[in-house]
Amino acid sequence: MNKIRVWDPLVRILHWTLVICVMSNLMNESGHFAHRTLGLIASGVVIVRFFWGFVGPRYARFSDWFPTPSRLIPYVKALLRNEAPRHIGHNPAGAVMMLILMALVVSLGTSGYLMTTDTFYGDEWLQGLHEGLANILIGSVVLHVAAALYESWKHGENLIASMLHGKKPRHSINKPQDETAAR
Repeated sequence: MNKIRVWDPLVRILHWTLVICVMSNLMNESGHFAHRTLGLIASGVVIVRFFWGFVGPRYARFSDWFPTPSRLIPYVKALLRNEAPRHIGHNPAGAVMMLILMALVVSLGTSGYLMTTDTFYGDEWLQGLHEGLANILIGSVVLHVAAALYESWKHGENLIASMLHGKKPRHSINKPQDETAAR
């Protein structure tokens, strides 16, 4: 099958590093050294990914996938009709999810860091915010994985595997002529 490289090595390394950090912190909520270190690493990953969105290769760049209204609204309408086209890179709904996940991770890192400072140490409202953000992140991750599995099934491609090796089929197995074939 004709495959193209979509996800560059840095995007894949950052993605799986973030997965490991988030899952590890989910398992270790003690707030001790490992939890704090993983939170800082996760925040750093998002910061690197943000900058890579301006200088990285085509599919990593915000200009390729940022969910502007002119991209998002038609996509959501097509999605609701069960006619959403396949995208080689991020589809507009996936782009929204990516931005939400990035914002949540940085917000968690910031609130977690603030909880270690003299000013905010022991503040219940900040602890509540941090826990609330963590719960929203967990729900968002579940939705993200479910959407990736659905899109994999819908378009006949393994999106999780593509995030491991970086390649995707040039055309959808289920629809030989998809939205991105002309790109």
